[in-house]
Amino acid sequence: MYTLTVEGNFSSAHQLRGYRGKCENLHGHNWKVVLCVRGEELDDTGLLVDFTVLKSMLKEILDELDHTNINDIPYFTRQNPSSENIARYIAEKFRSALDERGYTEISMDSVTVWESETSRCTYSF
Repeated sequence: MYTLTVEGNFSSAHQLRGYRGKCENLHGHNWKVVLCVRGEELDDTGLLVDFTVLKSMLKEILDELDHTNINDIPYFTRQNPSSENIARYIAEKFRSALDERGYTEISMDSVTVWESETSRCTYSF
């Protein structure tokens, strides 16, 4: 089994609904995202999938979040924009992007989002 890891980042604002504390107010983060996929079968060039492809796919998703108020994104009008839900959102979008591009043999492993240097959440499959 091979595990490939790519990283990206975005900046955005959010506020947690139903939360008592500072995070109920609108505030921002410079998010770091680490995404891991896994698979067993390599292609004829010895690659599971090109890192450039994975980085591009992740960038497309993160560009949708970059410099936004995450609360305004339709998914997050139903889900609180916590680190936990942001990690799951990125993972689900990435899984869909893999399927759309025909990478059905590649499995999602995990998505980790850092909202600060000392606070992060990992969503694992």
